[in-house]
Amino acid sequence: MEWIERLNAAVNYLEEHLTEAIDYDKVAQIACCSTYHFQRMFAYMASVSLSEYIRRRRMSLAAVDLQSGEAKIIDVALKYGYNSPTAFNRAFQSVHGYAPSLAKDAAVSLKAFPPISFKLTIKGVEAMNYRIEKKEAFRVVGIAAPLEKDMEKNLAVVPQMWQKVAMDGTLQKLATMLNTQPMGILGISVCNDLEDWRYFIAAASTKEIDDTLEEYVVPAFTWAVFPGEGPCPQAIQELEKRIVTDWLPTSGYEYDTGPDIEVYLNADPQDQKFEVWIPVRKG
Repeated sequence: MEWIERLNAAVNYLEEHLTEAIDYDKVAQIACCSTYHFQRMFAYMASVSLSEYIRRRRMSLAAVDLQSGEAKIIDVALKYGYNSPTAFNRAFQSVHGYAPSLAKDAAVSLKAFPPISFKLTIKGVEAMNYRIEKKEAFRVVGIAAPLEKDMEKNLAVVPQMWQKVAMDGTLQKLATMLNTQPMGILGISVCNDLEDWRYFIAAASTKEIDDTLEEYVVPAFTWAVFPGEGPCPQAIQELEKRIVTDWLPTSGYEYDTGPDIEVYLNADPQDQKFEVWIPVRKG
């Protein structure tokens, strides 16, 4: 229950700072996890990204301001962090479907998105297989790309990386490098709060590398490991959602500061066998 209370405390912080630039790192600190893991948990539990939730809340309040007073559009835009009337108009229309200039029109139906709150729901109908594994630090080799702190901006980055490595022979090259556990092609989100965020497509290996690859040492952690299978990326996304919404709240564990790892165990994306590794510590 403490875990849910921390999430709600983080949401309360968001509500208190909707007219300011919101510090994602501060929100995550309130929830006692990394900025990356907070955004993942929020998106899976709320079914909307953190940045989109903030946008909806701001535009809900902006609509009230425009309907209930004599506030000018430019003043309301500035109040909610939009220095450009064009950007505010775009955000308002994306939420309400109308320009802010029409907010006072009685014939216009606007949307209200109330503050979200989380509660613990016990499901448990469908079993989840997992194991807890303590693992020493291990080296991976592969390619990497930088990630933004706002996860919504990264939605195109990772699929483009996988498409590129499948086309240019990098996947086959990594498969020949693989010689240690975990024995699969790895998708690694290195998104702790101490280093630049990056996504790796890699293999665990002790072999020498050339200048087309780079190496990274995954630190020692305790991992919760979940097996899965099915067409990807849908199957792995559904498993990751269940980990956050079904397993984590009642597991006695919480996210630690390590990377998230996806282990792909075969080459068929339509019948993929995989594992999801999340770093955990006792709650």
